[in-house]
Amino acid sequence: MKEKPVYKRVVLKLSGEALQGKQAHGIDAAVLVSLAQQIVEVHRMGVQVAIVLGGGNIFRGQSGAAHHKMDRAVGDYMGMLATVINGLAFQDAIEKFGLQTRVMTAIEMHQIAEPYIRRRAISHLENGRIVIFVAGTGNPYFTTDTAAALRAMEINADVILKATKVDGVYSADPLKDKNAKKFTDLKYLDVLKEGMKVMDATAVSLCMDNKLPIVVFNLLIEGNIKRIILGEKLGTVVD
Repeated sequence: MKEKPVYKRVVLKLSGEALQGKQAHGIDAAVLVSLAQQIVEVHRMGVQVAIVLGGGNIFRGQSGAAHHKMDRAVGDYMGMLATVINGLAFQDAIEKFGLQTRVMTAIEMHQIAEPYIRRRAISHLENGRIVIFVAGTGNPYFTTDTAAALRAMEINADVILKATKVDGVYSADPLKDKNAKKFTDLKYLDVLKEGMKVMDATAVSLCMDNKLPIVVFNLLIEGNIKRIILGEKLGTVVD
């Protein structure tokens, strides 16, 4: 019996740190290939996949600007360019498995990526291409979490899959507090009231206003993306 996906179109939100693996910075080639392989497997099940990438493995806008005493907007633009580097690396890794991809950027750079156009993005997905969204929203002061929520709603995605290094949302950092409680289900308002670090408040508010569920899961366990796509109860669901 063929396994049937419970989602038709998904947005996978990957932080830049997810790509660096155990390295201090940059891109871990083994992690990149593993992620690409998992995404290709899901795509071949008939799921339309869009990816939103962060750039923290190369440069993080807000903290980077603070560290270097530069203007916040300048730091954010540098962070957006970092996401483009990650997007090109991801594109190359996925296409080595024989699939077509499109990198779509909120900041135009015609030589290396397509400008983001909503209708074109949807067309790419419907034609079997994996779409990689980079450069955030194209605006400073907005995170790539917010970009993920915005793009997910624009392309009518069924869910945002938020990849992290732990298996869901906890009452405290489970890596530091052994008594931290894991939540399997949360309401948007609970996340906002308690200031839980699921996604930033703007992203969560956008999802709440448009009833778009968020699944927070552990990226480090290979096969988790497929398990969620098939409806297995993993991580934390915010709805």
